[in-house]
Amino acid sequence: MLIVPPRILAILYIAFISLFALDVFESGYGWLRTMVALFMHLIPSFILIASLVLAWKKPKIGGAIFVALGIVFTFFFRTYRELGVFLMISFPLLVVGGLFIIDGKNVQ
Repeated sequence: MLIVPPRILAILYIAFISLFALDVFESGYGWLRTMVALFMHLIPSFILIASLVLAWKKPKIGGAIFVALGIVFTFFFRTYRELGVFLMISFPLLVVGGLFIIDGKNVQ
């Protein structure tokens, strides 16, 4: 059993990433455009939630997906340009993925 379960870290990270979607309410769009923009901004959160559900049941596979998402986030969001942004956006996914893989090895 890990000291900090990767599930808790993943939930906290998803909540953190989802906070960035709230900026659509300041853009002055109408109601419908605001909801569409909110949905678009929450797509990474939806992907992370689906990955967490899978990782909860199959930690090794879910861990590999989280590591892959960490790499994808690094290049898609260009977090490699600044260390602080990398540590805030991409690195937690790599850590969570690694913890899920370790957790999956401990279960079997």
